[in-house]
Amino acid sequence: MPSLKDIRTRISSIKNTQQITRAMKMVSAAKLRRAQHRIVNMRPYGKKILSVIADIASTHRVNHPLLSLNSDPKKILLVVLTSDRGLCGGFNTNVNKFAEQFYKENKSNYEVLDLLFVGRKAFEYFKRRGIEGVDTITNLTREISYMLAASVAERLMKSYSEGGYDGIRLVYNEFKSAISQNLVCETILPIDLIHGTLHGQEGKVVFSEDLIFEPDPREIIEDLLHKHFAVQVYRCMSESVAAEHAARMTAMENATNNAKEMIDNLTLTYNKLRQASITKELIEICSGAEVLKG
Repeated sequence: MPSLKDIRTRISSIKNTQQITRAMKMVSAAKLRRAQHRIVNMRPYGKKILSVIADIASTHRVNHPLLSLNSDPKKILLVVLTSDRGLCGGFNTNVNKFAEQFYKENKSNYEVLDLLFVGRKAFEYFKRRGIEGVDTITNLTREISYMLAASVAERLMKSYSEGGYDGIRLVYNEFKSAISQNLVCETILPIDLIHGTLHGQEGKVVFSEDLIFEPDPREIIEDLLHKHFAVQVYRCMSESVAAEHAARMTAMENATNNAKEMIDNLTLTYNKLRQASITKELIEICSGAEVLKG
């Protein structure tokens, strides 16, 4: 049985841990609010730019390699998006397990199925299982920026055009709420224009074939596609970061509550042992007094 000193030391240690988890929860809550604000501001721009691309491509019959849908892809690049840090519950585990299952079940169905890791946790998970990726992008511990997302987007587009892939899929956690994240496997290349619209709010066609563009519609779409894809990668990374902060906030709240429960149990045990020790000393004193009375 532990001594009273050991229990006091353990209670003190758990209290220090509780302070750390409470502070981490508050930090994640503050970062989550900023991440939510960034996502809300980004969504209208992303939808509008896709709508413009869809309108120009459809009304002027413009073709582009990034818009060429393939119903039977043979070469796939799977991008696994996780975080660089842990202490966020099952946030990284869910993504990694889904990607591993997808890889094992579909490896024989495709001619090429490569993995690209964005985040240290994905790299370490697959390295322990002997699965190597074509590349790894880390150093995501700081707040992500559009420049970082744009560089990743250019890298993916280069892999798509020069690597001979038929499609690029991204596995990540989509932010739903502070207590809920949705695991998503999304095809990001080629770009699907089905979600784009050819009609305005009043049901009228936005663009007409009689419109004259300067520069050429192909050049406009070329520029807009790069911007759109960078925005979509930035959106996915922002969703993942927001989901990470939400998962860490929930995990740290649970850890704080568990620490409080452990402290209460240890305090109760400490009081019981202390009371038993005092009772034993009183009995010894009374017994000694009775002996002296003789």
